Amino acid sequence: MAEDAIELWETTESARGEEGMPPPFWAFAWAGGVGVARYVLDHPELVAGRTVLDLAAGSGLVGIAAALRGARSVRAAEIDAYAVAAIEVNAAANGVEVTAAVEDLLDGDGAPAEVVLAGDVFYERTMAARFLPFLQRARARGAVVIVGDPGRAYLPRERFRPLAAYEVPVIADLEDAALKTTTVWELAPGPSGS
Repeated sequence: MAEDAIELWETTESARGEEGMPPPFWAFAWAGGVGVARYVLDHPELVAGRTVLDLAAGSGLVGIAAALRGARSVRAAEIDAYAVAAIEVNAAANGVEVTAAVEDLLDGDGAPAEVVLAGDVFYERTMAARFLPFLQRARARGAVVIVGDPGRAYLPRERFRPLAAYEVPVIADLEDAALKTTTVWELAPGPSGS
């Protein structure tokens, strides 16, 4: 994990010879992901023996937690090749297997995953508009859907039920505080969740 967001971003742009690259989201443990990972570590029954999808996986933190707690298999989906490389390195460092791939799954329903985990995906309106229908389709086909969120503006709280809250240390360059209260939510079944 990186300690200096700006320096890493500049180094990545320099190495690629490109300006205006997206931030290295994969290089940090975002508060929502930390919350979901903590919840999974504290509640292994959520993932033990099940197939898990870590959506918008970033560094792989959530998927690694699921693998450590006995998931039958873990698939990590990301749209950034650097993230997939980071997931592979981080999974190996933790002695677990996580299958990572560059793929945008948001037009589907996450099948065959029995558990769909996502940390910090409601950070902007356009992304929320894509993530929510995906998560609803996953829930409608029977998957358990868990999301971590540190109070982002676009989480439709009325569709979720809170499971736990954690105080998560965050990187000053990326957030507006040293600690963020991060809530772990489950997408509700039925009319409000489908």
